[in-house]
Parts: sequence; structure tokens; C-alpha cells
Amino acid sequence: MKAAEHRPAAITRQGLGQLISSLQGRGYEVIGPRARDGAIVYDTLHQVEDLPAGWVEEQEAGRYRLRKAEGSGLFGYTVGPHSWKRYLHPAEVRLFEARKDGADFHILNDREPPPPRAFLGVRACELAAIGIQDRVLTEDRFLDPIYQSRRRRVFIVAVNCTRAAPTCFCASLQTGPRAREGFDLALTEVVEHGESLFLVEAGSEAGAEVVRELESREASPALCRRADEAVEQASSQLRRIDTAGLREAIAASFDHPRWDQVAGRCLGCANCTMVCPTCFCTTVEDASDVTGEHAERWRPWRSVGTWYMWRALEH
Repeated sequence: MKAAEHRPAAITRQGLGQLISSLQGRGYEVIGPRARDGAIVYDTLHQVEDLPAGWVEEQEAGRYRLRKAEGSGLFGYTVGPHSWKRYLHPAEVRLFEARKDGADFHILNDREPPPPRAFLGVRACELAAIGIQDRVLTEDRFLDPIYQSRRRRVFIVAVNCTRAAPTCFCASLQTGPRAREGFDLALTEVVEHGESLFLVEAGSEAGAEVVRELESREASPALCRRADEAVEQASSQLRRIDTAGLREAIAASFDHPRWDQVAGRCLGCANCTMVCPTCFCTTVEDASDVTGEHAERWRPWRSVGTWYMWRALEH
């Protein structure tokens, strides 16, 4: 997605509500963060009040808790347990169904594709994950038409991080905390005196067209500076990882006993596949009714642990 040259704008919380309404008016189903069931989840947004205002999360190894924090704005959380993969590369897809009509079978294609969707609140690390799936499923030798049809109908509103969790390390991999590309609009939230103000940057002509419909003003140098400081604050909170030679070290550890230790704890729950934003392994399953009059072919996610996959490749 090629970035367009447009000056940053400023919008209030009311302007963010107008953004949601504008996207809905263009036919998009707006998907974004909501606080529900003790977690930040991605679901349909109808209005700005659906966003998780005042909620932040505590994340440590093996720990995730939501708590209220005054003055944290609408996007004070970092990332939750959901990923955008569930909308672009869903867990189950019906490829086709077949129905018997006398001596003949009729092959029927899958249902109509989902409506165009606008993703609101995509973080830089999540953009990087979407980029990996784009590369594998749309830019490699074997293209996935299902993923392609969903991906081309998505409008992305990124949100730059102004807070990092203790488990975050995006800067070490050049995947955050600021979104650099791959978005139509990018927001940076600045909270002052309990009120949210958003710096809006357009990353595409489609994004700039949406901004022109909003009640906005040109962003002041002071707002741009405060937005930069907020993102820099998140950067200062990140864990730092030395990635020099990391790929080579992993490749050289193909038979390390640590893989056996990890595999020995596996319960087969498939949580790793559900939360990982870059997994793309699938399988194909056929099912028919007892009469033989109707059959379907489905493509579900395939949960294959790294250890088992490597052993299969080895043999």
C-alpha cells in the first residue's frame, strides 16, 4: 500500500465517532477492540462508545488481566488475545458443497464473501503479522483466492502504541511501536486532562478521502510533538532482544532437547494456532450425510507443533 503525501490532521473523540460512521456509510463493517469477558477482543463496532475507554491490561508471562485506569483514553491497552487473522484467514471455511439430484451431483460454490471490513485499532506488530500472511498467501507461488478476496476488501486504521506491556519487544524486530506502512489511516492518541485528541495520518488516497469528510483541523506542531513523545514513551518501555544471528542459531538447534521438553507439555488444545497472528497451516476435510445426498468440503486450521512438523520433514 503506497503512502500518500498528506499533512497530518487532528480530530477529537467526536471526530473518531464520525470516522466510524463514515466507514459504515461506505459499506464497511467496522471491526475493533471491545472490553468483554475480561479481555480485549475484536468484534463489530457500532459507535465510538463501544471502544474500551479507560481499560488497560496487565500482561506478564502466563498472566493477563484487565483493569480500569483513569486517563488511559480509548486505546490505552496494548494487544489482546485475538488477532485479525480470524477475519482474513478464518478458522473454518467451506470450500464447496455437493448435492445429489437423481443420478447427478451438482457442485455448489461457497457462500457469498463477507462484506468489506474496516479494521480499527491495528497495532504496528499486527500490521507486520498481516504482512507475513500477505507475502505467503498473495505474493508467493501458490495464491490463496479466499484470503485474497477478503484482504482486498479491508480498510485499515492503525493505532500507534503509547504504552508497552512487559512482554513487548517490537522495536528489536523493527515492527513497532509506530506503524510505518500498510495502513490507510494511522492514529496516535494524546490524552490531556481526561480528553482524547487524535493525530491522524493518511497512508493511502482512500484514507485521505475519508479524512476530508471529518470535522478535523490541521495538526499543530505541538500536537505532533506530543504524539511523538507518547510513542517514544512506549518505545522506552520495551524489552530489548539481541537478534544478531538468531535465525542461524535456531537453524543450528534442529535436534536440541529443548524441543522435546516443549512438545512434552503440549495438550493438543490448539491455543497456539488461535493466538498466533501469522500461522497459515490448514487441512481439508470432507463430510457427508448418512443418506449420501449431500456432502461438503471444509478447510479448517491445522494445528501442528513445530517439533512435530520438523520431525515429519526429517522423515
